[in-house]
Amino acid sequence: MAADPGAPGFLQPCCPPPLPFLDLPQAGRRLLVGAVLCAMGCIQSIGGKARVFREGISVIDVKASIDPIPTSIDESSSVVLRYRTPHFRASAQVVMPPIPKRETWVVGWIQACSHMEFYNQYGEQGMSSWELPDLQEGKIEAISDSDGVNYPWYGNTTETCTIVGPTKRDSKFIISMNDNFYPSVTWAVPVSESNVAKLTSIYRDQSFTTWLVATNTSTNDMIILQTLHWRMQLSIEVNPTRPLGQRARLREPIAQDQPKILSKNEPIPPSALVKPNANDAQVLMWRPKYGQPLVVIPPKHR
Repeated sequence: MAADPGAPGFLQPCCPPPLPFLDLPQAGRRLLVGAVLCAMGCIQSIGGKARVFREGISVIDVKASIDPIPTSIDESSSVVLRYRTPHFRASAQVVMPPIPKRETWVVGWIQACSHMEFYNQYGEQGMSSWELPDLQEGKIEAISDSDGVNYPWYGNTTETCTIVGPTKRDSKFIISMNDNFYPSVTWAVPVSESNVAKLTSIYRDQSFTTWLVATNTSTNDMIILQTLHWRMQLSIEVNPTRPLGQRARLREPIAQDQPKILSKNEPIPPSALVKPNANDAQVLMWRPKYGQPLVVIPPKHR
């Protein structure tokens, strides 16, 4: 049925159908914390009786998982090695009660990176390193992982829902998000004019906190509905002397630890709500075994 996007109470078309997770049993309508085991991981879920927060906002169900597949490695390019990690996925079913006033609420996902190690080793010559200086130096607790446009939200399609009041009925919707890594790493030393492959290993370890949040855009009131923790670890061994297509091998951990849905919410650090985001703040350094480090790619945000 068609609707007028400008009409009061219109639910913006940003809420997709549920992700294909397995439903947990609802017996007793009690709060259930379940784990659905699969080949290499599990789906973390909190369901059952709705949890009611301020303003009468209810969260019926939250699910989070990392795909139970290994990181894939692509050696099709003679210039770079590419890898694709499994996806982190989260979804939540939320009920917003009738909004009596002419005000707007946004419910969605906010994510921040709290730890990052990302090293590409080039034998005895040194390593390149993607770094977040303020995070690394302890100046901030976490850095925004927003899309860089819709601060503080992770995105503005499936990741958020906007409800414009006044409304007469409950607004029920599902919001979802996903995240993974798909970078390119040069075979050759990034500060060298040589094209000879020298890459010997890749190591990456990043931790994130993801919050489900409801915000009143009229009053800037923010309610944290759920907090998630997740981590992505990666180790790739490379033999640059072997033929292209036979150089790289994935090392442990093959399967990722599954996300944690916290029973007690954590506050959002101020740095997770504002510019810059991680992509704009990161800098690529070259750290030779001997000599001074060099900036290869400066941060986009100064």
